[in-house]
Amino acid sequence: MSRIDDLIAELCPNGVEHKALGEVGEFARGTGLQKSDLTDVGTPAIHYGQIHTYYGTWADSTKSFTDPLLAARLRRAAPGDLIIATTSEDDEAVAKATAWLGEGEVAVSGDAYIYRHTLDPKYVAYFFQSQQFQDQKKRGITGAKVRRVSGDHLAKMRIPVPPSEIQVEIVSMLDTMSYLQTDLEVELELRSRQYAHYRDSLLTFVEDEGVRWTRMGDVATIVRGASPRPIQAFLTGDVDGVPWIKIGDVPSGGKYITGTAERVTQAGAEKSRMVHPGDFVLSNSMSFGRPYISQIEGAIHDGWLAISGFEHSYLPDFLYHLLRSTPLQADFKRRAGSSTVSNLNADIVRSVLVPVPALEVQERIAGILDKFEALVNVHLPAELKARRTQYEYYRDKLLTFNEAAA
Repeated sequence: MSRIDDLIAELCPNGVEHKALGEVGEFARGTGLQKSDLTDVGTPAIHYGQIHTYYGTWADSTKSFTDPLLAARLRRAAPGDLIIATTSEDDEAVAKATAWLGEGEVAVSGDAYIYRHTLDPKYVAYFFQSQQFQDQKKRGITGAKVRRVSGDHLAKMRIPVPPSEIQVEIVSMLDTMSYLQTDLEVELELRSRQYAHYRDSLLTFVEDEGVRWTRMGDVATIVRGASPRPIQAFLTGDVDGVPWIKIGDVPSGGKYITGTAERVTQAGAEKSRMVHPGDFVLSNSMSFGRPYISQIEGAIHDGWLAISGFEHSYLPDFLYHLLRSTPLQADFKRRAGSSTVSNLNADIVRSVLVPVPALEVQERIAGILDKFEALVNVHLPAELKARRTQYEYYRDKLLTFNEAAA
């Protein structure tokens, strides 16, 4: 940051002027472009929903196009403009912006604003991500389920306007940090695919290789959880209560259940189903078929299946990877049916054919897959989280200036 500090000392030693966005640009609402108007060829086009789901800080090409005759009647963003999604169900996502850096104009849908301005496009786009922008934006969000912010409110929001040399230097630093973050995201995606490939390859057996095949119900006890009702009558804040295991108690990508947010009374536990350390729980609707290993004594509701009594046939870590494997997950879904909401019952899991290799083979395979699993679910996500935190810190620091006296 010394380069930026030097530029500030040279070019604006008495502070940086802050201006309303409406002073350095103007907002115009997009018009008339519907999802049904999007095509694979034609004039470049951006629908506001794609700002939330597809585009990042900037874009120089579009995912979609539209008919040139329609585009000629629509409002279009020019190179350097910001395209801003002005509606969302999430306050933080309202006014998410992408700088358009393509060579020509791009048609823009309604529920989006085009911001034409005199600043560095990426500088403004990064400012729209900053905490100071978020703090100002919150005061102008309206609506109940669908949250929105108006162009009039955006125009009143204030942005620091340092000299262009400083804007360019800030963009260069944030671009570098963004690329490093993106590289890590790509590595995580590639490692995840690699883990899935090796898992499915290592867990593919054929019967004539000497591996025993049997039904899951013949080598494990599988039962459904139970829910005391009404559950509110059995919840307790007493430390002597029984941990009440829910899907939200497991971190995303997690393997183990180590604690719960809620507890139930002993009476509630008696109406439920108990699991013990080392038992598996398998989700039967949400996160369909996802296995977890319990490290606690707890009670499970009827959204879970419990798997126990497999110790003579399986090592826990091997069984975990086997239950997550693509062929077994596909078999679960096929047997559960093709309804909108698939439910995995105990009979289905009992009936699935599974391989039972020798324990020494299981140990070798589990050792390999555990390392991959830890990399994609623990180490890389932790590094990515740290890098995102670092990026957000420096972004907000770089975009914060002492304001020049009026």
